Amino acid sequence: MIAVDTTVLVFAHRRDSGWHAAAADRIRELAERDEKWAVPWLCFYEFLAVVTHPQIYDPPTELPQALAQVSAWLESPSLVLLAEGPGYEDRLLSILRESRVVGARIHDARIAALCLYHGVEELWSADRDFTRFPKLSVRNPLTDVQEMR
Repeated sequence: MIAVDTTVLVFAHRRDSGWHAAAADRIRELAERDEKWAVPWLCFYEFLAVVTHPQIYDPPTELPQALAQVSAWLESPSLVLLAEGPGYEDRLLSILRESRVVGARIHDARIAALCLYHGVEELWSADRDFTRFPKLSVRNPLTDVQEMR
C-alpha cells in the first residue's frame, strides 16, 4: 500500500505550486486504482493547517475550500485512513530512539511510525526529512514519475 504525505497533498491542491500538475495526477491515479492507498490522518490535519495559513500562502485557501478538498479525497473507495491503535506507541518510541529526532521532526516520526504500523510499503513525499527513518521506504513521486500499474 502507498501512503501520501502532506507535501504531495498540498501540491496537488494548490494550483500556484510548480508541482501542482504532477501531484494532482499522482493523487488522481491512486484514487482511481482498485488497490488500497493511504493517508495518515495527521497529514490531513497538517494539510489544512498549511493551505489555510496566511503566512504560507497569499492568498491562503479558504477553510471551506480546504475542507471540500479533503472531502473529495475521502470519497475514494480505495482510500485507507491511518490512525493510531494498540501497539502504535511501541513503534513510535522505537523510531524516536533509532532516529534521535527532536523538535518539529517528531511530527515526521509520528507519520513514519503510522506508516510502518499499518504496513505501508512506500510513503510518497517531497519532504527529504523522511530519509531519517531507514525502515520506511520513501519516494518523491513528483521527481521520480513512473507509470503506475
